[in-house]
Amino acid sequence: MTTAAPTRLARLALAGLLLAARIAGAVPGAPKSDASLSPTSLVASPDGHTLYVGCATAGQVVVFDTATRKVLRTVPVPDAPLGLALAPDGRMLYVACAAPRSTVCLVDTARTRVVARIPAGHTAMSPVPSPDGRTLYVCNRFDNEVAFLDLASRHTTTRVRVPREPIAAALTPDGKFLLVANHIHAGRADIDVVASSVSVVDTVLGTVTREIALPNGSGLLREIRVSPDGRHAVVAHQLSRFHLPTTQVERGWVNTSAATIIDIATLSRLNTVLLDNIDAGAANPWAVAWSADGHALCVTHAGTHELSVVDFPGLLARLATLPATPDPARPVDYTAASQTAADVPNDLSFLVGLRRRIPLAGTDRGPRAMALAGTQAWIANYFSDSLAVVDLAAPRSPVESVPLSPPTATAGPGIVRRGELLFNDATMCFQGWQSCSSCHSSDARVDGFNWDNLNDGIGNPKNAKSLLQAHSTPPSMWMGVRTNASVAVRAGIRNSMFTVRPAADADALDAYLKSLRPIPSPHLAKGVLSASARRGEKLFSSPGVGCIGCHDGTFRTDMKFHNVGTVGKFDQPTDRFDTPSLVEVWRSGPYLHDGRSATLREVVTTFNPDDRHGTTSHLKPEQIDDLVEYVLSL
Repeated sequence: MTTAAPTRLARLALAGLLLAARIAGAVPGAPKSDASLSPTSLVASPDGHTLYVGCATAGQVVVFDTATRKVLRTVPVPDAPLGLALAPDGRMLYVACAAPRSTVCLVDTARTRVVARIPAGHTAMSPVPSPDGRTLYVCNRFDNEVAFLDLASRHTTTRVRVPREPIAAALTPDGKFLLVANHIHAGRADIDVVASSVSVVDTVLGTVTREIALPNGSGLLREIRVSPDGRHAVVAHQLSRFHLPTTQVERGWVNTSAATIIDIATLSRLNTVLLDNIDAGAANPWAVAWSADGHALCVTHAGTHELSVVDFPGLLARLATLPATPDPARPVDYTAASQTAADVPNDLSFLVGLRRRIPLAGTDRGPRAMALAGTQAWIANYFSDSLAVVDLAAPRSPVESVPLSPPTATAGPGIVRRGELLFNDATMCFQGWQSCSSCHSSDARVDGFNWDNLNDGIGNPKNAKSLLQAHSTPPSMWMGVRTNASVAVRAGIRNSMFTVRPAADADALDAYLKSLRPIPSPHLAKGVLSASARRGEKLFSSPGVGCIGCHDGTFRTDMKFHNVGTVGKFDQPTDRFDTPSLVEVWRSGPYLHDGRSATLREVVTTFNPDDRHGTTSHLKPEQIDDLVEYVLSL
């Protein structure tokens, strides 16, 4: 068995590399969906006459004329174009084509064809050119790094490690600092403060100079943009109230949607404002853009299919009126929920009078990218293959919807595509506060938080599990309180979305989750196990360590319950926990049922003092390294 396993894994990894081409969704490994385009990135030419739209499922860039509302041509690219950027002179379009071994395609905008390709890392996203046009910064999401690509030599010159899953980046106007949004936090989940951060990369030194801490519960960061005057940056993200039991969703009890404002001069958080209303959530904030004068801050809501337009100078002025700490001499304003700056991230009324909330056309679904051309906000809708057009100068004008492809004679999206839409659709939830992706990200994996769901009691929070292969590895939930994933889906609609839906919706969600496929680990060496991982596999499979006793087979789980010495302070002494799958475990941290372990190394060392979770106490440090490397390669 130990000699055959590397061959099987190598074959699976190589197959994954091939299947990753032209995939749908936010990352490689998501299912293909009918003949959809899935527009997921967007940039406008300097004159605003042309839009370039990256379509993930189709594996192409659409060139669109804003005057005629017509597609001019399409440019095929090798993998899902999850990020677009134009050179400072507009002559070259940089396309980050996401795959386990990504490519950045250079597209000549005059000839609209690929003229060069530069190798990049695992799931390249968010290309950002330097002001002098010599360097391209790229987020390699699953390598947890930002790469500096020299455009003359077309090679990576510098790699900068960041905490976890860099998903977007923005450059200060002087080109000195790159602000990087980390999608998920990199630490443990069983502590009081758990939040993602924005990394500040010094582009001269090629190092992270600081981490800008976001408020407790900040996660699932999306786009980050710097204001036209270079004084502020804004990052869109979710603000989760993970420390509360999930007894209700009203008033943002579980999840809220937020925008954090960063002061560029001090490279620190100015404040965080909520984008929801008191009685209506604005779930899954995603794309960010500014008007040319910096007066309008625009944020799309991919879960509720809306656009928020915020009076940014007015917002700054309102924030400036609040003291940092309570002032006994200051008269109390009983009409305002925020008395100090610290109150703002919990104030659902703070943007009243400063923000317009604009629903998109009824058929537009999943606004995940945005670019401003003049006074018009152009928004790419992932699920409806369309562009929404909002005229910021004419508040009463209707929102226009422009299809990116001609209507087809089909009856609509297939069941898998419909399930993916429902998974990301917060209008399915009571008052639109959250979607399934609010706790499992847009591709049904993890958010890194512990949640106190009521399905196994109250006061015993558990870490959110990846839903990859959930239908093949019953039972569901850490305590196995759901017989299988199909039962869990239907319970989730009722108990997490706080709604009742037709049976066909649950069937579609099942189909989507069953369609998910694991993607190759970034720990593989050109698609196969490294020398360290091969040594680790022998340890993993050996009777002296014994990992394979519970983590064997296709799904790397025996689907049974065990107490491996991890019963915690919120658990009962008799509790047993479901054996998690190790497939794609490299991206499902933090680990153990209560998220107490930030790394797999801690799982087999710090939190395994009695050798109940594999016999590892006799292993040398370098053997532990090999064992962990193998598991991270699965």
